[in-house]
Amino acid sequence: MGALRIAVFASGQGTNFQALVDSVQQGELDATIELLVCDKPAAPVVERARKAGVDTFVFVPKEYESREVYETEILAELQRRGIELVVLGGYMRIITSVLVEPFYGRMINIHPALLPSFPGVNGIGQALAYGVKITGVTVHYVDGGMDSGPIIAQSAVEVLVGDTEDTLGGRIHAAEQQLLPKVVQWIAAGRITLEGRFVTVKA
Repeated sequence: MGALRIAVFASGQGTNFQALVDSVQQGELDATIELLVCDKPAAPVVERARKAGVDTFVFVPKEYESREVYETEILAELQRRGIELVVLGGYMRIITSVLVEPFYGRMINIHPALLPSFPGVNGIGQALAYGVKITGVTVHYVDGGMDSGPIIAQSAVEVLVGDTEDTLGGRIHAAEQQLLPKVVQWIAAGRITLEGRFVTVKA
């Protein structure tokens, strides 16, 4: 079995994208990053991809009639490149059935909270505002709902007295960058099975 062919979707800084690039380069991840998909041409992640030698598909959503129209273009690009796994790493757009259905069980997302708590935008701020003592990060399959797909793995992060979104966010992003490459490697190694809502990671 060859290296897992992955595409990463991101909208911002691209720290999770970089964590995957670094893991591949360090020989910790048996994958090739074939494509970055980004909805913001000026996002720093685009420059990260350029430096890493990763091809990009950059688009401006408002130039399309609908999500389905640009997702149809993205889908064709993914299929043309033989993408086996889609990783949403800070991609801030809703994904429709155009992409979810052909990639169900082969599309994962990382979310900065312990789902099912605090789905949607600003999971870090939501957790702080609620006053929880522990939050964290979740990697889950994408099912078309709002952060509602089957959970693969989670990592807890303690909320400290006096935390702000920045201080807590720093620790959460560090946890994301550790957990995401680990989960992608589990997938690359064929260690994950999905049955209904239940994900099993084989030893």
